[in-house]
Parts: sequence; structure tokens; C-alpha cells
Amino acid sequence: MPIAPQQLVILDRDGVINQDSDAYIKSLEEWIPYPTAINAIARLSQAGFTVAVATNQSGIARGYYSEAELDRMHTRMNSLVEEAGGCIAHIAYCPHGPDDACRCRKPLPGLLHDIQQALALDSLAGSWMVGDSLRDLQAGEACGCRTVLVKTGKGEKTAAKGIGLEHTLVCADLAEFVDTLLAGTID
Repeated sequence: MPIAPQQLVILDRDGVINQDSDAYIKSLEEWIPYPTAINAIARLSQAGFTVAVATNQSGIARGYYSEAELDRMHTRMNSLVEEAGGCIAHIAYCPHGPDDACRCRKPLPGLLHDIQQALALDSLAGSWMVGDSLRDLQAGEACGCRTVLVKTGKGEKTAAKGIGLEHTLVCADLAEFVDTLLAGTID
């Protein structure tokens, strides 16, 4: 059965699902999930939503960690979500640095297009993009997604700037967004 775009929730990783660090999350040991986020993803899955992740991982281009280490982090994330009763349908990541002129690094929409293709969707219009930075929201807006800013990670600083948030729902964290979405109080 095809996925309806409004049933797709795309999440940034660092600062939304797990703690963020200005020094980068370089190893499985440094990847510390927010327990409420893991449960929120499971609740989305159980309610019939498809969950995907779109994450910039320039630490690979910078030589801070390998794609194999990133895979270890994502394997752990998937395991935790599955143990909680949920599923992440697809993880798209950009391994490039800011000067690599790629098409996938957010705020460009390449990662979201990768998710669209992987999930065989005609469009992402009406899907949800949840992030903690302006670049997450800009990538979502470029694809017609409804945007959500969480105040975890860099979200508090992003919210304080107030730039580009006119059509964005602002929530304390991923769990609050999921509570709101599942309560049916968002159009």
C-alpha cells in the first residue's frame, strides 16, 4: 500500500533523536539517544506513520569518523526503535563537507529527494520535516513539507533567532510534536 505524504515524518538526527555536540558525534559511544525520542518514533510507527531520517554527516568528510562508524550508530538507533515497537523506513545521510558542492547537504533538498525515491513517493508535499536548525526547515520547505522545529539540540538557539519560522510549528522536543500530531490538533 503506498504511503500518503501526510503520513511521512522525516527527522533530522543530531539534536532531534540524539544529543548533539559542536565537536560532532564521532562514535557509537558518543551517540546518546533521547529516550523520549526513541519512544516517540515508535509511537509514530504504531499510529501508522512512516518515519525516515535525513542527516548531514560532514564529520565523515572532515575525517572525524568513518562511514562504518556511522553505520554502527544507525544500527544502534534502528535497534532501539525496533525494541520500542517502531521502525525507521529509510536513513539518508550526506557525508560531504560544506565546501563539497554536493546536492544532498541540507539546506538543499537532496536528502529528502533520496527519501522520496527510496519510499517510491510521487511527492513530499504535506509530509512533515522535523529538525533543530534552520537548514532542516529550509530543506523541508523546498519539498513542500510541513516543518517542525524542536527546541532540543540547536533548536533553542534557532527559535531565539526567529528567522524563517513563520509557517513552522515549534515544540519542546520530538515527543511533544508526536503528542500533538497524534492528538489530531494540527491541520
